[in-house]
Amino acid sequence: MKAVIHKENKNLTYFLTFTVKNWYCLFDRNNRFKILSDSLKYFQENKGLKIYSFVFMLNHIHLIVQSDNVIDFVRDFKRWTSRKIKEDLMEYEPEVLKLFLDGDGNYNFWQDTNKPEIIESEKFFMQKLNYIYNNPVKKDYVEVPENWKWSSANENSEIKIDGIY
Repeated sequence: MKAVIHKENKNLTYFLTFTVKNWYCLFDRNNRFKILSDSLKYFQENKGLKIYSFVFMLNHIHLIVQSDNVIDFVRDFKRWTSRKIKEDLMEYEPEVLKLFLDGDGNYNFWQDTNKPEIIESEKFFMQKLNYIYNNPVKKDYVEVPENWKWSSANENSEIKIDGIY
């Protein structure tokens, strides 16, 4: 079931996808996965974000999350990571920055849509969980989900995974 995050639906559990503009492989260097990880940990520790599953790919991330205000999380996460990514690009790859410059002189690293889907059943949750776990395998990053460092399938993940009760 496709959904838009409306104010009345803000405290539900969502499957979200954040995609880099033009599907550019942005996270494969200069420790940019760490920018994503540190940001999610901040939201967990300071903003009450619950993360049930995640995976970081080279040009997008998938999350199953719940928050008191998912709308604010999406906005703030994109804003904060954009600032950090811009700083990183300015230092290490300034020539890449121009790929994300819009007509108004602003840098936009994320596509506008987050493809939010409300998790309304255990079956749908398991479908999305399996999708997240198997995404790095499907892309030939690893042979088994547990070997992808930037996934909740890896028990040594830096990001704490919340249990479902």
